[in-house]
Amino acid sequence: MTDVWQVQVAAPSKDAATTLARSAVEARLAAGAQVVGPVTSVFWHQGEFGTGDEWQVLLKTTADAYADLEQHLVERHEWTNPEITALPLAAGLAPYLDWVRRTTSKQVGDAGH
Repeated sequence: MTDVWQVQVAAPSKDAATTLARSAVEARLAAGAQVVGPVTSVFWHQGEFGTGDEWQVLLKTTADAYADLEQHLVERHEWTNPEITALPLAAGLAPYLDWVRRTTSKQVGDAGH
């Protein structure tokens, strides 16, 4: 198990998802993000069954940075109860994982991954 996590957040549009991804990466709360979609969601919400298109943002961060990233996403999300989940990565390419750690530790001058 590593200290690098993948965080997922759903958004109602590509623009909203990209804005969340960009703001988190610019704040160095995530080393990188991918916007995926649209995806079709099937759900219960406020007692009603529904379906709808959403966009997913997959962010790479560390266990230490997660709480700040979660707060950042909640403060900037248009939904009052957004889907935000996180999974620790069991394994990964060592130089990539090191890049995530360096980037989210706010070190200046990172050369990329």
